[in-house]
Amino acid sequence: MTLRLLIVDDDPGIASALARGMTLHGYESETENRADRALDRLTDGDFDAAIVDVMLGQDSGIDVVRSARAKGAMLPILMLSALSDVEHRAEGLEAGADDYVVKPFDFAELVARLRVQARRAETRRPRAARFTPADRTLRLADAEAVLTERESELLLLLLEAGAEPLPRGAIFDALWAAEGSGAENVVDVYIGYIRKKLAAADFGFSIRTLRNRGFCLEGTPPEVGDA
Repeated sequence: MTLRLLIVDDDPGIASALARGMTLHGYESETENRADRALDRLTDGDFDAAIVDVMLGQDSGIDVVRSARAKGAMLPILMLSALSDVEHRAEGLEAGADDYVVKPFDFAELVARLRVQARRAETRRPRAARFTPADRTLRLADAEAVLTERESELLLLLLEAGAEPLPRGAIFDALWAAEGSGAENVVDVYIGYIRKKLAAADFGFSIRTLRNRGFCLEGTPPEVGDA
């Protein structure tokens, strides 16, 4: 599997050279030179690892990493810097970097360090349950839970919304309004049904209620596909 790598550096020449080198080592690399866009891309879940330079023009790569971690970014991040003193290395690591590489560096060492952090991240990554719409079954290891058709529709609706809470009214409109009967509290009833099945085993996620906002999935959401 090709790993996707984000390279954050405000020097186009350095960023391009890093991307070309990483491509030769099996990475699919993209570059970014702006701190604000880099933060968005570090947190959107599209990359398996990142290399971030400490100095990004007038901005700080350390601040970008700190903000990315605060927003929940879990990918391995290596920091690059010409600053080699202990204080700067400690600041980068405390901000959430997994490793700190001082310029000039040996490219083979950089690749090796990146691979080490990628392997460590893989062992830390929680396993996701798998939901198979065809038989409406949720599976993780030896645990299984079979949902009803309506429960399945509700779970898929929450999965599609991702981290955004779905209001009770929106769920009702999507799944029950066309039937021309019932009240919105039917949503709470079916949320309760699913929660009871999730509580029977550890599937790695739960349904969270956000007051006055609705419902969303919390934890590691299940993957959807064939058994």
